Amino acid sequence: MNELDEKFMRRALELAEMAASLGEVPVGAVVTMDGEIVSEAYNRREIDKNATAHAELLAIDAACKKLGGWRLHKCELYVTLEPCPMCAGAIVNSRIKRVIIGAKDSKAGALGSLINLNFYPLNHKPEVKFGVLENEASTLLQEFFKGLRDKRK
Repeated sequence: MNELDEKFMRRALELAEMAASLGEVPVGAVVTMDGEIVSEAYNRREIDKNATAHAELLAIDAACKKLGGWRLHKCELYVTLEPCPMCAGAIVNSRIKRVIIGAKDSKAGALGSLINLNFYPLNHKPEVKFGVLENEASTLLQEFFKGLRDKRK
């Protein structure tokens, strides 16, 4: 595992923990370019009452605004949980060159676990790397959902 991948995934995990503390599914995302953070976000669906307020979409939106364009072809996206179809579509459309993922998502993952948008003849295919700090990302999600189940009892 390279040092930058671990560094930026640790930051994404910190953001995911912030999301969890607010009652959000703990997903954090960081967009980088040339080894520097361009933008970062965490899930805000419950807070914003918006189905599209996923960490990846918020981080991509902020990066586009900061960089002054929609093409993020020089950027990498670090995310604690494999992107869903909506977020994977945004990754393709924004031309992000590389996606680094903590935990796989067997229920909604769209970059290899459930489906893989890279298998389709789309105009862009990001490089995808799985498993960076996977145990930490998976544990955070498992503990969050266990806490929700315990509250319901």
